[in-house]
Amino acid sequence: MLSNSELSREISLRLAADLAQILVQKSLQLATAESCTGGLIAATCTELPGSSAWFERGFVTYSNDAKTEALGVDAALIATHGAVSEPVVRAMALGALNHAHAQISVAVTGIAGPTGGSPAKPVGTVWFGFVVHGQLHSETRRFDGDRAAVRAATVQHALQRLVELLR
Repeated sequence: MLSNSELSREISLRLAADLAQILVQKSLQLATAESCTGGLIAATCTELPGSSAWFERGFVTYSNDAKTEALGVDAALIATHGAVSEPVVRAMALGALNHAHAQISVAVTGIAGPTGGSPAKPVGTVWFGFVVHGQLHSETRRFDGDRAAVRAATVQHALQRLVELLR
């Protein structure tokens, strides 16, 4: 019997395989911009053999300075809205495309815990940004569980939404 973390990993790999198939069929490349997941989306994607055919690059922009320096996110945007916000994740998704040779991007920024939450942005709050077919999409989710569970749920949701948006 699989543990929760093993099951979560298997689900994420299946979603990444579905995503890979769609991207290869459409001759598209993916770029990721990750904060709270620390590169787990990119790691999941590149765990698949042949991922170089569809995965272009990943940015791990954990600090605010990294978001500004690597992705071009305006520091004033972060100062005004906070790193975990819709305007920042949208800027991250666009910045990933502007600094990569990809046509599709996903960005995530959130509070994985166990600390760092507030009443307005509790632990488990994650913002997602996607650029698919030239359209910028964003959404927020609140995941329960410990740090590992929040990060795993974030990876799964990001991959699932990419598949949905590309279909």
